[in-house]
Amino acid sequence: MIKYSFVVPVYNTSKYLKKCLDSLVKQTFKDFEVIIVNDGSTDKSKDIILKYESKYDSIKVINQENQGLSMARNNGVKKASGKYIIFIDSDDYVEKDLLKQIDKEIEDVDVLRYQVITEDEKEENKKTYNEEAFDIMKGYDAFKYIANYHFVEPAWCYVYKTQYYKDNKFNFKKDVYHEDFGLIPYVIYKARKVKSISYAGYHYVTRKGSIMNNSDYKKTVKKAFDMLEQYKTMRLFAKNINRRNNLDDYYLSYISNSVIVKARELKKEERKIYVRELKKLNVFDGVLVDTKVRKLKKALMKFNLGLYLKVAK
Repeated sequence: MIKYSFVVPVYNTSKYLKKCLDSLVKQTFKDFEVIIVNDGSTDKSKDIILKYESKYDSIKVINQENQGLSMARNNGVKKASGKYIIFIDSDDYVEKDLLKQIDKEIEDVDVLRYQVITEDEKEENKKTYNEEAFDIMKGYDAFKYIANYHFVEPAWCYVYKTQYYKDNKFNFKKDVYHEDFGLIPYVIYKARKVKSISYAGYHYVTRKGSIMNNSDYKKTVKKAFDMLEQYKTMRLFAKNINRRNNLDDYYLSYISNSVIVKARELKKEERKIYVRELKKLNVFDGVLVDTKVRKLKKALMKFNLGLYLKVAK
């Protein structure tokens, strides 16, 4: 069995694709495959993919009509034959010793987290996120550590045990932004064993025109309401979580806070509609009040969400 499967969705990223693929095929640890899912690209991405496919036996290619990032990832996973799966965005790249460092730590875990370096297209303004590493623990305990840092945890800073991922039939939801938010917290929470290492091996490249950095306000609005739809799915997931020291309440508070702070990105009229939806779904009720600070925060967000969004981190 191949040990690692990289799953790389590609849609019109020809400017960045060579750098991404070079960082994968030149890994110092050689037991891997690269599954490229060409999601109906209309630029030169397909030509680049063909060249790499003909040159490297480790590369497998899926060509499909444009179905979006979620379906590209889902279809890539179906073809993965490795013991572990790693998602890579095609405009990012990784350190060439990523697999070597992972393989030192992977043991028998369902999910392993590594650290991320953010930078711009010129490889400038680099920032390494040295988040707290931890040894193997249950998923619901690990979630509490990880959730301290993010409201949307990306899929691409993890290694997933393929059997765990496929046995649980995990899938990204089609045709939505923030598809990671709608799945990854549950994947972590449900896991039997999770580990986080301090090694920073993934380069997240911020660029103009990418899905998460597009300045089109219509897309900003869609992102917010898509996240709210994902929240509904996450609430359904919560029913499958066994209570462990009230940590399922922590999970609910995490997803509630995530969609509440998303209102910060909306203008007045759209925010009014969004807040009405939050109230219909009783989202505010999901916020934890186990400390004095959290009680004050919850009271403020219910009384004056606009003010809360200005002062909240």
